[in-house]
Amino acid sequence: MSDTRDEWWLATAGNTLIWARLRVLEAGTAEVFDCDGATLPYDSEDSARAALMDAEFVALDGLDDEDAAARGIDLSTLAPPRGNDPEALRPQMVLRLPPRQ
Repeated sequence: MSDTRDEWWLATAGNTLIWARLRVLEAGTAEVFDCDGATLPYDSEDSARAALMDAEFVALDGLDDEDAAARGIDLSTLAPPRGNDPEALRPQMVLRLPPRQ
C-alpha cells in the first residue's frame, strides 16, 4: 500500500462537532474527506490545510484542553471516527455534543 499519513481536523457549530480527515499522499498531494462523504483533492498538503483553516477547522493534534473546552469538547473523551472506508466513516463525521453548562 502507498505511504499515506492521516490527520483529523474538527470544527464546531453550536453543539455540533464536525470532523474532516486530511490525508497526505505519497506524491505530496492531499485529499480531505469531509462530513458530506466527499473526498476533495488538493495539489499539496499546504493547500489542503489552508482550506481547512479557512473553513475554521483546527487540527486535533494541535488542540489543547483549554481550546477544546472553549468549543464545548472534553478532550479526554474525544476520538476521531474509525472505519476502513467512506461508508463506515460518514455517519461518524457529524456529532451532537452535550449542551454546554
